[in-house]
Amino acid sequence: MKKREAPPEDGPLRADAARNRERVLAVARELLARGDSSLQMNQIAREAGVGVGTVYRHFPARQDLLEALVNEHLEALLDKAHAAEASEEPWSSLRRFLRAALDLQLADIGLAEILNAPRDAHARTSQLKAELFATSGRLLARAQRAGVVRPEVGAEDIQRLMCGIEHAVRIGGGERRVVSERYLTILLDGLRPTSG
Repeated sequence: MKKREAPPEDGPLRADAARNRERVLAVARELLARGDSSLQMNQIAREAGVGVGTVYRHFPARQDLLEALVNEHLEALLDKAHAAEASEEPWSSLRRFLRAALDLQLADIGLAEILNAPRDAHARTSQLKAELFATSGRLLARAQRAGVVRPEVGAEDIQRLMCGIEHAVRIGGGERRVVSERYLTILLDGLRPTSG
């Protein structure tokens, strides 16, 4: 399936159109922060004080809107992956990257959805994801070559386990940072090679 071209708003917008787009994004960000990932266009239009047609002009589908919101965090996560790759320590760099990934997933309820989406609305999202998966795969492979991660663990295993931790932290009680650190430590302990 061919990817849609970038929507017109990726180019320069008139000042009023740019303000409307920013209001729509601000409302959608607030909804995600409250844990509402449904992103109902009518609700967003109402809360942003614009017509629903304005929302659809900027974001023809929910996926377009979600990617516009999440791509900033995808870029931040890719920066963390590159920083980890530049580190000389295979284990500590992998651990730091996974901590950053979990923090961002917990901060942005849409991030896991976009990371696991089978199709993307825009080529930029696909590019960011491909680069992120390639970099995190290299981090894992380097840790395996150093003998600090079990050889049978795959990048997809870690991706799924991280999504599981994010979900468990969201639905569980307790102090989020403490719980997420405990679950991540359990995952990291499980990545270590077994002795004997």
